[in-house]
Amino acid sequence: MIILQVIPRLDTGGAERTTIEVAEALTRAGHTALVASEGGRQEGALDAAGARLFRMPLDSKTPWGLEANTARLVRLIRTEGVDLVHARSRAPAWSALRAARRTGIPFVTTYHGAYNARSGLKRFYNSVMARGDRVIANSNYIAAHVMEEHGVGPDRIAVIPRGVDIDRFARSPETVARAATLKAALGVPEDRIVGVLPARLTRWKGQTVAIEAMAALKTEGGSLPYLLFVGDDQGRADYRQELETLIARYGLDSDIGLAGHQDDMPAIYALADFALNPSTDPEAFGRTAAEASAAGLPVIAADHGGAREVVLSGKTGWRVPPGDVPALAGAISELMGLNFEAHRRMGRAGAAHVAANFTVTGLQDSTLRVYRELLK
Repeated sequence: MIILQVIPRLDTGGAERTTIEVAEALTRAGHTALVASEGGRQEGALDAAGARLFRMPLDSKTPWGLEANTARLVRLIRTEGVDLVHARSRAPAWSALRAARRTGIPFVTTYHGAYNARSGLKRFYNSVMARGDRVIANSNYIAAHVMEEHGVGPDRIAVIPRGVDIDRFARSPETVARAATLKAALGVPEDRIVGVLPARLTRWKGQTVAIEAMAALKTEGGSLPYLLFVGDDQGRADYRQELETLIARYGLDSDIGLAGHQDDMPAIYALADFALNPSTDPEAFGRTAAEASAAGLPVIAADHGGAREVVLSGKTGWRVPPGDVPALAGAISELMGLNFEAHRRMGRAGAAHVAANFTVTGLQDSTLRVYRELLK
């Protein structure tokens, strides 16, 4: 098979990581993996996976930009003998859909998020992700959303959860050693319980909710964890400034740190005692919650979206109402009160849940199966 995946950029994110994982599976099985993208910080990982990158300005949403990208993709499909196109984002998906139809090859989409649709025009724009000959949903939550929002029948939907590299995130002596170095470099206190909130700095990821919860705990006079925000602002400097101002206003400068983007996420999880995923909008899957669970951390997540499938409340962590500051503060306080064995038991249950349901090999095998079925 010669498979072309289409994605705007190759920076951080679940869609980007999955693109690389599928490329790796294709080349390992003797197939050809092509990716059309503007590129980004994960180009090295894509190259290591054995894929070939074709640079295109695929983030364009203008009619002339979409048509120009359609022409580029048609040329690429014909030149490289592409058998199937797999789109992972809306703007390039419109060009990829047209290119696939013009060249007569199958078109696959992965519906990576519960895209907002506040108007008919936006709903139409989103609908391209439901126009694949097969629509991959990365959670049961997304599968239900696609059926309800776009009227897609279950025969065209394949539920393939995102995968976690279990070996990469499992705690090892090497990971713990890197974590100790990173902990010192980031100024994380040695004598505090540490929580990590791994997400890019954008409002719906819930950083302000976490700060408000920490402020509530401080007002109550209880013990506070040290909370580390891991993720860059991706150009949202105003939001980062808002977070810093809020932290200072509540006197939490010594309790919350902003670490920016970090490449070594296994070490980040290894220096932490728990993870937060307090998103105010539903996560399609909840990749960072799954990664933290794989690393043996209890996870506190907002109770909606794909997080309901990743975090088992009371067993692998807590689920709290989205945006509910008192509930989030209460869950953090409850976690802080766990004894060592209860904490470890919850972490082990999370790792076992991820290993049983959300592996990279499972994602890779299932995706290649979809390709084969369509190409028959």
